[in-house]
Amino acid sequence: MTTPSFRTKLDDRGLLRVGGPDRVDFLQGLITNDVATIEPGCARYAWLLTAQGRFLHEMIVRDDGDSLLLDVEASRRDDLLKRLSRFRLRAKVELADVSADFSVWAGWGADPQGASEWPELALHHADPRLAALGSRALLPAGADLHANATHEDWDLHRLALGVPDGSRDCAVEDALAVESNLDLLHGVAWDKGCYVGQELTARTHFRALVKKRIAPVSIDGAAPEFGAILTDGDGKQLGEMRSSNGPRGLALMRLEAITGNATLVSGASKLTVQRPDWLVPHG
Repeated sequence: MTTPSFRTKLDDRGLLRVGGPDRVDFLQGLITNDVATIEPGCARYAWLLTAQGRFLHEMIVRDDGDSLLLDVEASRRDDLLKRLSRFRLRAKVELADVSADFSVWAGWGADPQGASEWPELALHHADPRLAALGSRALLPAGADLHANATHEDWDLHRLALGVPDGSRDCAVEDALAVESNLDLLHGVAWDKGCYVGQELTARTHFRALVKKRIAPVSIDGAAPEFGAILTDGDGKQLGEMRSSNGPRGLALMRLEAITGNATLVSGASKLTVQRPDWLVPHG
């Protein structure tokens, strides 16, 4: 018996379009991944950082042939659009919010690429972060497609895999790329030219300065709030809570807690690290 395939609409995602002849060079100097090498119809995961190398926005960048489509957090897309506009200067770039023209979908299950699950009119591609996440698709507004899973199903799927979800897991203007596993989720091009926030990101990676990473946990009891301190049985602080959904969650933890699959405590709740194979927690 094969694992069933699932798909659901992601109402918490929006879509920005970057067009114009300078679109590739424009984004190339801003975000963490290599825009110039994205093949048409394919996508890359990336962050926009502060000048100090801290998290601002995450995005899945798709090359649509004559433009770049940015799959972003819907609630924060206005802020991202304003930030991109400030960098435009004299570049021949067109920026637009096209969220009303498309819906963003996720697919996962037996067909990891999801190609057989999407209608011909859908712009679909493999999720660039992790093969087990499945695929993403952009459907024109009004397109009729049956969702056979809920957004909660999708959230539990990505939590089980240990994949952060933008500002739900990465504190804005505070989270570091490597601590948030951007490097392990194929979100950084180490050999590209300069981009905003590159210095701290590269230094943390090449000097093996990382001491913490985000990892999935199973929760026995009530889920701690974002930022709640997680300790071992002796009260030693080992991490901080991030997003959660029922019995699953993510936490930013010291590496020794991750490698040891530690059991942590927050109030009356116990949390056990469930490290996935892809999460290699060395610096």
